[in-house]
Amino acid sequence: MGFIGESIREGARLLATDGGVWRIVWVSLYVSVVATAAAVVVGVPLGSLIALKQFRGKRLVIALVNTGMGLPPVVVGLVVSLLLFRNGPLGFLHWLYTVKGMICAQVIIATPVVTGLTLAAVQSAERRLFLQVLALGASSVQALCVVLKEIRLSVLAAVIAGFGSVISEVGAVMMVGGNIKGQTRVLTTAMVLETNMGRFETAIALGMILLAMSFMVNLALTFIQQRTTRG
Repeated sequence: MGFIGESIREGARLLATDGGVWRIVWVSLYVSVVATAAAVVVGVPLGSLIALKQFRGKRLVIALVNTGMGLPPVVVGLVVSLLLFRNGPLGFLHWLYTVKGMICAQVIIATPVVTGLTLAAVQSAERRLFLQVLALGASSVQALCVVLKEIRLSVLAAVIAGFGSVISEVGAVMMVGGNIKGQTRVLTTAMVLETNMGRFETAIALGMILLAMSFMVNLALTFIQQRTTRG
């Protein structure tokens, strides 16, 4: 217990005296929030369309989405790194070892999670609602918006899950970002570095900061979700 208490004090000291820690916290939060937002923009409409539309190979597409939900982050990091290398197809972007490259990798990780959970939520909803709204003269987009409004709690749950999948990720961001001090270092990669250097108290302190930050973001999203329920 004394070791845990010392780690808490170390975390408070780092936040109070070490400006570099605040930079790490900011990069972690920025990358995760932007990646989650991009994943929601892509994943929610995509998951809804897959669930509502009938087309050949639908089961295969759903299987691919479900597989993507368990996609190993290290594999994502490797693929994105190869694409962003100087001689790679996207090397002209110069995103390797940058925050933009990290966001790109995180979007690939979070999008299948948001897509899969949205798909499952839409499939569990009454398809008749979608067809009834269409029969009343609404466009496909308007009918989709009605369905999403009905399952908004599940969509918010998908957002929470998407954020959780990226805020705690380490493999992809380390491979794509390079863990560069003051630029691409995030809380998870900083924890790995501190652990490898034997500074366990600092690593635990950073872990507690990560848990606290993740809790506050998820608390805000949960508050919105539950407020929507009461509404």
